[in-house]
Amino acid sequence: MEIKELRDRPELKKSLAKSYSQFNILLTELRKRELTEAIVDPINLQTERINSILESEKELKTQIKKSKSIILKLIYKDLKLVTKNHYRTTWLVLGMSVFGIPIGVAQGNIAFWMPLGMMIGMAVGTGMDAKALKENRQLNI
Repeated sequence: MEIKELRDRPELKKSLAKSYSQFNILLTELRKRELTEAIVDPINLQTERINSILESEKELKTQIKKSKSIILKLIYKDLKLVTKNHYRTTWLVLGMSVFGIPIGVAQGNIAFWMPLGMMIGMAVGTGMDAKALKENRQLNI
């Protein structure tokens, strides 16, 4: 089964056109992969929802964000596909909250340990991103 195309919308404002273009790039990247029908159907549903919005740019922008989030969660859960720097971003926050803040509170020096925890998290996340790239699980978006 084939992933559907987005409608061509040359009349969009610059900020909305960027979001629309990024969603289209996501669809293009997914077309390069071999996906099951169970994955393609929800992606096509989200594409149809975006294509069905004709008037409201605010509604279109909201739907693009929702659809992109739904698709990224779906492909992560089922296929373990991630975007560039997904793990680094996730682990930056985890490193700060799991390592930096607790150790900083225990040592009485949060100002020192919080950035150190962020760096630890970024290092772990960067390693996981490199592994995902090596295993061809990283989308070029």
